[in-house]
Amino acid sequence: MCGRYFLADRERPKDIQEIIDILNRTGHPVKTGDILPTDMAPVIANGRDLMPRPFLMRWGYEVNGRPLINARVETAAEKPLFADGMRQRRCLVPVCHYYEWERRGQERIRYAIAPEGEADFLMAGLYRINGDRAEYTILTREAAPEIGFIHDRMPVLMPAALKDAWLNPRNSAAEVLGEIRPMALRFGAM
Repeated sequence: MCGRYFLADRERPKDIQEIIDILNRTGHPVKTGDILPTDMAPVIANGRDLMPRPFLMRWGYEVNGRPLINARVETAAEKPLFADGMRQRRCLVPVCHYYEWERRGQERIRYAIAPEGEADFLMAGLYRINGDRAEYTILTREAAPEIGFIHDRMPVLMPAALKDAWLNPRNSAAEVLGEIRPMALRFGAM
């Protein structure tokens, strides 16, 4: 699930452009276009002052030499690898759309998926510090009914109204996640 997503490389939505501008000013060039596991990509997380800001992090918790790119929201709080993230190391991943592949026999059909009417959106994630590197993983949930034929999982899509609550470690992750309402999705084969 969600093994690739897209961050506009031209004609970016304003919010994504601001994140990229901030990171570029720090001397760290930001990859745009298709974002793949192990890529360094922009995320929003709290700084030491507990104020949200953009960071470049590697997509995937490195586990036994492989990137673990997703965590199931239903079990993340109980898993030792993700429990600290659910308590205090939450992040948001800015996205223009994500990809999923439908299997029809030997054929694989790629779909671009995003909330209806949104030029960009945020996926809920967790992060950790692994040595000298920050790594993030994307939370997943059961797929919305309209895209269940493509894949049985999808990222947790975070409404803008809940982004500050999600990043605030004083808030219960479960309570914030419980406030998310289904969003209409647009999707099309590519």
